[in-house]
Amino acid sequence: MNRPGELYACVYVREFPAQAMVRLRLELREKPVAILEGEAPRQWVCSKNIRAHALGVEAGMTRAEMEVFPAVALLPRARAEEASARAALLQAASRFSPRIEDRSEEGCFCGVLDIAGTEKLFGPPETLARHLLQSIGALGLRAAVVVSRNLQAAVGLARSLPVRVAVIPSEQEAAMLAPLPLTVLPLTPEQMETLTRWGIAKLGDLAELPEKELIARLGQEGRRLRHLARGEAPHLLVPADPVLALEEQMELEAPVELLDSLLFVLGVLLDYLIARAASNLLALASVTVQLSLEGGGVHTRTVHPALPGNDRRLWLRLLHLDLQGHPPPAAILAIKLSADPGSTSKTQMGLFTPELPEPDRLDVTLARLRAVVGDERVGRAVLEDTHQPDAFRMVPFAIPEKTAAAPEPQAQARSARRRLRPPEPVTVTLRERKPVSFFFRGKRYDVERAWGPWFFSGNWWGVECWSMEKWDVVARCEANGTTICCALARNPMRPATIGDWRMEELYD
Repeated sequence: MNRPGELYACVYVREFPAQAMVRLRLELREKPVAILEGEAPRQWVCSKNIRAHALGVEAGMTRAEMEVFPAVALLPRARAEEASARAALLQAASRFSPRIEDRSEEGCFCGVLDIAGTEKLFGPPETLARHLLQSIGALGLRAAVVVSRNLQAAVGLARSLPVRVAVIPSEQEAAMLAPLPLTVLPLTPEQMETLTRWGIAKLGDLAELPEKELIARLGQEGRRLRHLARGEAPHLLVPADPVLALEEQMELEAPVELLDSLLFVLGVLLDYLIARAASNLLALASVTVQLSLEGGGVHTRTVHPALPGNDRRLWLRLLHLDLQGHPPPAAILAIKLSADPGSTSKTQMGLFTPELPEPDRLDVTLARLRAVVGDERVGRAVLEDTHQPDAFRMVPFAIPEKTAAAPEPQAQARSARRRLRPPEPVTVTLRERKPVSFFFRGKRYDVERAWGPWFFSGNWWGVECWSMEKWDVVARCEANGTTICCALARNPMRPATIGDWRMEELYD
């Protein structure tokens, strides 16, 4: 029943709710853990780890029954963390094959990869399966990986295997499935009861039943179960479309108010984000922290360094400085960490290009400055498209991807403009609305030539409207006879009695 060239790899993660929560809590990895579902006090165990199972914890136990296991840590089920872990698994599997079918059920994760034709990329099927198991282990999850030419056979064997790799040889599906119990098949309670009354306990017993007699008693469903037991059931792969979404989230057991306690959790989430990005040959370009606060509020901060990178210490330090400068207004109940992927390529500089500062030191320095003076005062100045003097805005600093040497301009005779910052006040005498003399730095100057006035204005439609009257003059000092070329300006919107004249520029 297998088409030539078919080859599948099944990834099976049992007790998925427990593994999805324990992987983010390092202090619980060596302890027995049970996951509770439902509303208190009517809660029951829906999942447990290996250590809790060894103590005798079973699924379906109530919270009252769990009181006899004081060593077992009880955690409420977090479906948001399970969704993040499932997305991470699909993303890790997509590195080995773009065709993935998600066959997950309640309490477990099951994904099937179409790996036909991947031998030239990843080697033999067993080598691919081991690399796939290592990628899943890097996410903090324990799984079983089974390779077979029949999809249903791979799924059935994976449901009964511990954490290891298995390869079913071609035409040996029935022999590999024969010793497995009936629980690996998707049986209804009525079908399980019927087969149990017949004395059928293993798949090998079901596979040996006559097909016609089985159809006569169970219908076409009996024929399908027999093919499943023999590893001959056909299946049309329905691939999912895993999206590259670098997200990790965690619900806290108790509200957290101290920033130092929060950094420990951020470090664990960052480890998984960096591992997922590095496995796809990417780096973290920006990281967004979304904190769910007590009372229903949400506090969101985004850190965007100059260059993408996967340095855990750098990211943790930048997040620490940013949250230190913008602390959340209430206690924290949950954390969601998301990242935008970026290229890991380095900036290629020219041979004679000035050396730029190290990105990590630059980012930390900028983060410290933002914590002191504010976000809007740190960055790179960009001129506004306006004639208003000193009009600019601050944008985040970024290292250009490539630096090209600008062509050298041709030598021309130009006069230098020395702008005074801040402009110095002057006293101007007008005659027929034209400056004839002024006092500057304690000396009187007589205007010999004047050009103007030049009028500039803007933002007349808003509150921050501005206007300026400017004169370019050539004046001679009355005391020593020196000549200066300068620019005088004032605000014509203010009353003339205020004397708002100032010296803006000096020309060489």
